Amino acid sequence: MKVLIDTNVALDFLLHRKNYSFAVDIFGLAERNHITGFISASAITDIFFLSKGTLGKKPAKEALKDMLLVFKPATVTDDHIYQALDLDWNDFEDSVQYVVGEDLPVDYIITRNTQDYSLGTIPTVTPEQFLDTITDNEQ
Repeated sequence: MKVLIDTNVALDFLLHRKNYSFAVDIFGLAERNHITGFISASAITDIFFLSKGTLGKKPAKEALKDMLLVFKPATVTDDHIYQALDLDWNDFEDSVQYVVGEDLPVDYIITRNTQDYSLGTIPTVTPEQFLDTITDNEQ
């Protein structure tokens, strides 16, 4: 199963935010190769920018390196940018992530902002919903 991790879930993990435990469980699934996880290249730059203010530049880089041992960077091409612009969604970053997810193709986009992807056809779930889905499939 392939998943695309949204910026907010990666930040939950790196910054130990409120939803940290759910992000840890998802990262664990990817680390044990139960899922194949991706993070879009454009999100990686955002994640670094947002985490360096809390962690510091060097620790933020190290944290990203560790994360990218588990989650694969997903290329963002010029075609993705044009496709995202054509979607005309409210949040351009989400539209870029969505078209990257379509191109991979992923089974799920995992985000805490599912409503931002409501115009798409890829199933978009919260970390909690995804973990429930995985648990249900194993039973």
